[in-house]
Amino acid sequence: MEKITGSARFSEDLHLPGMLYGRLLLSPHPHARLTRLPKKAALEVPGVTAVLTEEDLPEGVSSAMLAEEGEAIYTGQPVAVILAESEGAAADGLDRLAAEVEYEVLPAALDPHEAMRDDAPLVAADAEEDEEAQAHATVTAGEVKEAKPSNVANRYNFKRGDIEAGFREADLIVENTYLTGRLHQSYLEPHATLASYDPPTRLVTVYTGTQGQFYVRAHTAKALGVSEQQVKVVPMTVGGGFGGKILLLEPLVAALAVAVERPVRVVLTRREDFLIGTPGPETEIWIKTGAKRDGSLVALQARLVFDAGSSPGAPASIAAILLGGYYKTPHLQIESLEVLTNKPPNGAYRAPGAPQASFAIESQMSIMAEKLGLDPVEFRLRNCSQQGDPMPNGRPWARIGLRQVLEALRDHPKYKTRERRDSVGYGVAVGGWPGGVESAAACIRANTDGTFHVVMGAVDLTGTATTMTLIAADALGVPPAQVRVVTADTDHAPYAGMSAGSKTTYTVGPAVKAAAEDARKQILAIASAELEARADDLEIEEGSVRVKGTPQKSIPLAEIAKKSMSFGAKYPPIFGNSSLPSPKASPGFAAHLAKVEVDRDTGQIRLLDYLVIQDVGFAINPAGVEGQMRGGAVQGIGWGLLESMVYDEQGTLLTWGFTEYPIPRASDVPPMDLVMVQVPSEFGPYGAKGVGEPPVIPGGAALAAAIADATGVRLTTLPVTPQRLMEALMERVKVS
Repeated sequence: MEKITGSARFSEDLHLPGMLYGRLLLSPHPHARLTRLPKKAALEVPGVTAVLTEEDLPEGVSSAMLAEEGEAIYTGQPVAVILAESEGAAADGLDRLAAEVEYEVLPAALDPHEAMRDDAPLVAADAEEDEEAQAHATVTAGEVKEAKPSNVANRYNFKRGDIEAGFREADLIVENTYLTGRLHQSYLEPHATLASYDPPTRLVTVYTGTQGQFYVRAHTAKALGVSEQQVKVVPMTVGGGFGGKILLLEPLVAALAVAVERPVRVVLTRREDFLIGTPGPETEIWIKTGAKRDGSLVALQARLVFDAGSSPGAPASIAAILLGGYYKTPHLQIESLEVLTNKPPNGAYRAPGAPQASFAIESQMSIMAEKLGLDPVEFRLRNCSQQGDPMPNGRPWARIGLRQVLEALRDHPKYKTRERRDSVGYGVAVGGWPGGVESAAACIRANTDGTFHVVMGAVDLTGTATTMTLIAADALGVPPAQVRVVTADTDHAPYAGMSAGSKTTYTVGPAVKAAAEDARKQILAIASAELEARADDLEIEEGSVRVKGTPQKSIPLAEIAKKSMSFGAKYPPIFGNSSLPSPKASPGFAAHLAKVEVDRDTGQIRLLDYLVIQDVGFAINPAGVEGQMRGGAVQGIGWGLLESMVYDEQGTLLTWGFTEYPIPRASDVPPMDLVMVQVPSEFGPYGAKGVGEPPVIPGGAALAAAIADATGVRLTTLPVTPQRLMEALMERVKVS
């Protein structure tokens, strides 16, 4: 309701007494050393109060964000911060300083292959691995550490069977290299953080739109060199996240507030957000697959290279496991590399690593099906993994709905009655997500008017508060209108992990359900004593507890609450709580069908229709689930047709706003049919599983397949833009 009415408060809406406004001086070079920083130039601007560099802040803060020892390692890295009494003064001070600052440009590694050379400049010799991708999905990987300092931050190897023997068995071998670009999460609200410091108590309070407030608290405390109890994080409304609003400005802004002992607010411009945000990584995936004439997949070999930017954290292990895990393959060999370059660090973007991996394996499956003369869905069904089949890391798949979504696609009227005319094509693809897991706690407090508060630490990004309301109301036996969900700050909330990785409902939901059941048990115990009836003979209906079959013998919930919360109360207050460990993961799968029409004279691609089929486990809040399915599919359209961050040869970002970086508009989105398949999870509340990640994954592969079906030309680079398609069509004509 707060978002609908416009009353929701975002970080930029906050103003504290004595607050200073911060602006960041960003390096224009991918690798450079600061040789001259005339702070006086900025300080002469009226209203500018301070110019701070990493020398003025704790060591942990500088290594986390500010250029360390004045050496910037990517274009856009902050090298100094201007603080002023107003936004205008901060902007003027920034312009004055930027005009006079000087750098020594240093050698840079801008391409992963260049960065892997023995003589390449080291990007960050002592970089610590970022945890954000792992926070989305927990997987076990075969990691191999490098023997000497290298820009290869991580290397993962997976092997099964005899790969050479597998290819000898194959009647068809297909080999390709697939490329995907860097993608910005394209949230509406740029990063914004406000921090205050209270010298007497040494308490730092951080106000920020984050997907994980406890994660922010831990990293901010570490950067400041203080205990976590000295840092309070107040989660603000998040104006879009998709994995990009986990951690960025918070440690820096907190350190600034401590340094000047005044509140400090930093709000990025759109250009700054594109420059220093943490986008999804670009990848190169070489893959070779082999199959028999009967359609049996026998061998899969792949090498994945992730451009991680200037610090580790790319989802190289997740991508490798998914690429080799969708289909049963007796012979398998995968190597996945995470390579550092002088580009901004990457982060999590909805289903990190999965769209890239799925583009490669699903394109291969479509090509092989065509060459074998098999229906693309039947070919996938013949090879799809099921519960108990091994993933590349040797672990068995849990219960998965891959077969069920493929069967639903095969049987759907839009697939069975595909139109056949010139320049119109169809493409299918699947995508899966292993499922994120994390421990969680929740509590429920009864109020003396018969209503209830659910208190949790999970941030509501996509309507999960509504889902928690429905869970608590059902478990309590009361209407949803009597339940209010509150996300408290880190000082007052029970622990919950990130709102990321499709795990909020899956992990926090069971804690809310258990807390509600605990509160219900307490309510019935009080009612049992008051009504002189066994708890088993009681029910909660219409705001009262009553004896089954004897509705006139009842007591209102409000009266029960008052008997536990009043002067001289003879019962303890009704307070349900639950703390649960991480459950086992419940993977989620989706299958997409795209229909396109291509103008062969211009390369323009028009989406005519789109079908999204997804295993959702159980839809607690169907409207919310449909929103996730539709929104994820639209982002998949961005992957397939529009989005990629482009850098020039000097490492300068050319696409730093929505004019240069196009995202899907309403007019780009075709009619969509949404179909929910429900393969219940063994661990999720009511059988529910995470639904946020799967719908974005198949889009790029499905669209590339549809374009190939329409034109006979298959592109192996995303996005498939009109220019790229025209070049491929012209090359085909030239060759023929």
